[in-house]
Amino acid sequence: MKQFWGTGRRKTSVASVRITPGKGEFIINDKDVDQFIDLQSNKEKILKPLAVTELKGQYNVVANVKGGGLTGQTGAIQLGLARAIIEMDPELKQQLKDADLLTRDSRMVERKKYGRKKARKKFQFSKR
Repeated sequence: MKQFWGTGRRKTSVASVRITPGKGEFIINDKDVDQFIDLQSNKEKILKPLAVTELKGQYNVVANVKGGGLTGQTGAIQLGLARAIIEMDPELKQQLKDADLLTRDSRMVERKKYGRKKARKKFQFSKR
């Protein structure tokens, strides 16, 4: 059976996504997508590459994701799935590109600076 791989990253999360022809099962870290992700908006975000390319229900998706929080993991899985779809059928690249699903979100947490409370927040100033 043919399988296709894609790797996605977001913040500090890294996802390895594998798609194979099947009934449309979606498994993340050995759990069903409904058990792994609570928010409906995050589920829609993960399934967006399949919806855009009209492949929903035709492929089984297995994703392993590590690091970060739920938002970062969601973005990493979405990018990995889009890259796996391109590996499977390069003609779908333009559809995914038009939906802005192939851009790696490079935003990271800003580091804390010395002499400050957080990255930008300062300690309270007292004139007297």
